[in-house]
Amino acid sequence: MGSFLSRLCGWGGTASASSSESSRILTFNSSARWQLHFNSAKENSKLMVIDFAASWCGPCKFMEPAVHAMANKFTEVEFVKIDVDDLPDVTQQFGVDAMPTFVLVKKGEEVDRLVGADKDGLERKIEKHRALLPAK
Repeated sequence: MGSFLSRLCGWGGTASASSSESSRILTFNSSARWQLHFNSAKENSKLMVIDFAASWCGPCKFMEPAVHAMANKFTEVEFVKIDVDDLPDVTQQFGVDAMPTFVLVKKGEEVDRLVGADKDGLERKIEKHRALLPAK
């Protein structure tokens, strides 16, 4: 039911942005496609911000305009939205139990995380990690 509702709300893109999303934000509704994308992202040191959200989540909707603005501001950072109802296995893989949760990843490794609707906090974390190489 959640994935049906998510598709009705326009969150049904696979590896591309849906019409309601900024073209800088990728959405996934297939675990296999997500895993292929995530595995390929492990090959570079580009920061990936994964936004775990749900169409019914008020704080997620509150954060959406800020995330779009950050995606346009930080063009060297990859932004991904995962609907927790569409991809519960990915949500579990990242240990997400509250929304919104933003997981910052480099080379396949989590470098930071933010739980909750904190626009300034998210922007500070992106600023901090966007140019840093991951520890070896």
